[in-house]
Amino acid sequence: MLRRLFHQAASQEDCTKLCCTKIEDFGVRAGRLVIFEHVNIHVHCGQLTAVIGPNGAGKSTLLRAVLGEIPHTGQLRYTDAKGKHTGHPVIGYVPQYLKFDVSAPVTVQDLFAACMNNRPVWLLPVNNRQEILACLKRVKAADLIDRRLGALSGGELQRVLVALALNPMPDLLLLDEPVSGVDQNGLELFYEILEDLQNNEDMAIILVSHDLNMVARHADQVVLLNKGVVCSGTPQEVFQNKRTRKIFGMLADGGSRAGGTGFEWLLHKKKQAPCSCEDGGGDVVAKALEQAEAGEDADGRGGEADGNTI
Repeated sequence: MLRRLFHQAASQEDCTKLCCTKIEDFGVRAGRLVIFEHVNIHVHCGQLTAVIGPNGAGKSTLLRAVLGEIPHTGQLRYTDAKGKHTGHPVIGYVPQYLKFDVSAPVTVQDLFAACMNNRPVWLLPVNNRQEILACLKRVKAADLIDRRLGALSGGELQRVLVALALNPMPDLLLLDEPVSGVDQNGLELFYEILEDLQNNEDMAIILVSHDLNMVARHADQVVLLNKGVVCSGTPQEVFQNKRTRKIFGMLADGGSRAGGTGFEWLLHKKKQAPCSCEDGGGDVVAKALEQAEAGEDADGRGGEADGNTI
């Protein structure tokens, strides 16, 4: 049960060749209520895609739909660099928070042992301590192995949950507001870990976040969701978009280099072997944004550009 919480699918042999995750025409309804519709997102391996939006925009619901936990329309496709379908890769998932009894004498090692074994941990001794330590080292948390879960800070607990989601190493990592309430040092460490995963594991990451400043600094691509895709592109393109400023107001009013509120657009090191998938990557993003802006200027309404593809 715990293993399923952090991993949702079994990888096939060719999933190590995963290049892209394509969310195509996704939609979720609750009765007559439309949560979101016509969502198209193209997530490349080795890139961090941040999903932002106001409360109730459908961000967490989107992740649950990708996990297959709720009914949805549209389809999810995983492709290799040649555009061939690769089946169902391993998906790692880190929830916004984990409910547990903080007074329980459960250690980090106990939690890992429960996830790694099919039998109750109290029936057999833990014999995979070195494997658990290796998992924790990936997120710079090896020193936490004997700590009680209830004694961990918010940032420490989230790093432990990331370590769980990385065993086995997923092809796609989903993070649902993983660092809400974490202090600045914890934030910086968390995003360093994500950068290591991008560079060393070539991992595709989808992050839901309300921290616009950290998104502006660390994301490769940003999707503004509000019942559908409002706009998408690089952090600079999205945060300078009129529709983003309309939703977030002063919070998204330009970057520090444009006399704004302190956002700084950082150039990310491009992959040595750029994605050769059929959608063409960034050129398509720029073209879609230009078309959306042209449509907005033409009709003067500034409506949604649902379905922009990354």
